[in-house]
Amino acid sequence: MSFYKHESAFIDENVEIGEGTKVWHFCHIQSGAKIGKNCVFGQNVNVANNVKIGNYCKIQNNVSIYEGVELQDYVFCGPSMVFTNILDPKCKYPQVGAQYYIKTLVKEGASIGANATIVCGRTLGRHCLVGAGSVITKDIPDYALVVGNPGKIIGWVSEAGVRLIFDDNGFALCSKSRIKYKLVNNRVVEVDTKA
Repeated sequence: MSFYKHESAFIDENVEIGEGTKVWHFCHIQSGAKIGKNCVFGQNVNVANNVKIGNYCKIQNNVSIYEGVELQDYVFCGPSMVFTNILDPKCKYPQVGAQYYIKTLVKEGASIGANATIVCGRTLGRHCLVGAGSVITKDIPDYALVVGNPGKIIGWVSEAGVRLIFDDNGFALCSKSRIKYKLVNNRVVEVDTKA
């Protein structure tokens, strides 16, 4: 076994888990899940059937990743944050099975704060940062800093998570990564790899 599994964790058959991944206490990885390398799953994480998770993701305690949710590489899910996969849940009219689930995509490097809720059918852009307790009801663009209920863009962050301050020409430099960004039509793009 090329990954670590705590003795209290339960991993169903027909699961792919990459090298160096750690699955900690009381986790359940369900059939059909595909998990990349060097991920960390904290205590009491549930990964549902057929979920796809990229490399280097960190899923903190008490997170459930439901069928229909996909995480690309380097995604961070804070403690007790919530994904959904149905917009109109009704016990009297059950909607069980993938044909009912509305897909959610979390792109590379996105970070979701503790206790945030992601309403299904949304795309969270590359390296965006969702503040703790926020409720996301719309797509989030790359590098956006989003807080509140409903979530609103209050600024922009670099891929390293540093708040970007744009000059009069619309340029900003990340003090941590030294990557340069430009604000164009209320969207942030990377200008070059290192300034």
